[in-house]
Amino acid sequence: MAHVLIVDDDADAAEMLARLIADAGNTVATVGSLRDARRQLSLKEPDLVLLDLVLPDGSGIDLYESGLASNSEVVLITGHATLETSIQALRLGAADYLQKPINFAHLQGILSRVMRPAALKAEIDELNTEVAESGKFGLMWGRSGSMRRVYEQVARVAGTAVTVLVTGESGTGKEVAAQTIHELSRRRKHPFLAVNCGAISPHLIESEIFGHEKGSFTGAVRQHEGFFERAHGGTLFLDEITEMPLDLQVKLLRVLETGHFMRVGSTVSQETDVRVVTATNRDPERAVAVGKLREDLLYRLNVFPIHLPPLRDRMEDVPLLAQHFLSEICASEGEKKSFNQAAMARLQAHRWPGNVRELENMAKRYVVLGGEEHILSVMRDPEESPVAVPDAIDLTTPLRVQTKRAVQHLERKIILGVLEAHKWNRRKTARSLDISYRTLLYKIDQYRMSASEPAFSTLSIDKFSVQGNEIKGSGKIG
Repeated sequence: MAHVLIVDDDADAAEMLARLIADAGNTVATVGSLRDARRQLSLKEPDLVLLDLVLPDGSGIDLYESGLASNSEVVLITGHATLETSIQALRLGAADYLQKPINFAHLQGILSRVMRPAALKAEIDELNTEVAESGKFGLMWGRSGSMRRVYEQVARVAGTAVTVLVTGESGTGKEVAAQTIHELSRRRKHPFLAVNCGAISPHLIESEIFGHEKGSFTGAVRQHEGFFERAHGGTLFLDEITEMPLDLQVKLLRVLETGHFMRVGSTVSQETDVRVVTATNRDPERAVAVGKLREDLLYRLNVFPIHLPPLRDRMEDVPLLAQHFLSEICASEGEKKSFNQAAMARLQAHRWPGNVRELENMAKRYVVLGGEEHILSVMRDPEESPVAVPDAIDLTTPLRVQTKRAVQHLERKIILGVLEAHKWNRRKTARSLDISYRTLLYKIDQYRMSASEPAFSTLSIDKFSVQGNEIKGSGKIG
């Protein structure tokens, strides 16, 4: 049971709200002005304050900034939920906001998640202590300055209800960051669901996210609950948001603005109480420019941006991460292994184009495939050339009689070219090359490829031409 203070000069709305709160088993007090609110706060400290920002004798912000409600959870009451409302709630540190007329399902969710700010702050303090001791913050690992800045951002936004956009290269841990936000939020007792928008067929993604009615399309043999329904009360993580079809982005924007959605094939609007966190490995502004992301949706998603640094920019975290992943895989496989000095030196010298995910996979291979010997064979010395080949290859000689190194050189250039064509989207590249995703990651590592390296430094054409996926004639590739 919680004690709730309603600060709203609309007497009818306040009375209706008070009745709903009391029916849920809570105690409640109502006031219609800042003066009366200050009096109530001095008499009894509430667990929750429902605060209208427009009051007869001033703004609700004045009450918030006075510090009288500093140990109470504050929820704003607004006539219209806009981007400005979200930003204002974030600036004030409010836990959430209610839109008039009050959504009862939303109100019930807020009442079920009441948690005093002091309790959240104590948890954050414990996590900061753990970072200093073990390098762990929630589900994330690292002691570098760049990661500590990420932790500060996560700690600040976790206790609010605003949308978060997480950016960073593939493999930097965007889903782990989103899950940490959820675990530190008031929604932690409710579901956390993750959806990769690029991994679902464009024909099925609307049904997966919003659900569908029986018979709404061929194959819809039963009613299906989408992610918004299944994540009710919790957090929905939409990864690779720029891969979502543009027509579906319009519907997502409407859900974020109204809190309502409809299943495919339905005419009945449903309420949703879900916090949305999104992520992309693209530059969001660039995605808007090339037509992959709606500009209005970007503004709605990017209320609080968090950027995860690539592993190459926090190399001091490599030993900590490597040992963490090694301990996890050893525990699951019943093994006992550790990195010796030579293996750790190679790990720290590697450029990690696949970021934290690549390091995790390396730890797994280290346990499964043979320990130090595997690390030493795959993690070459940075001074060594990845493939000792001439600067140019004469393609007038039939390809089948060229040396193995020449073939490797050409393979490396072709893979780089396809990676560039797909903007370093590794899964799309693997499909284009008709190889497995794991094979592609191995090739990237084997040939020491990086996104900063051009695919073809020189291309001189004699009788040589590239037509689609075919190489014809003769020429030189450097």
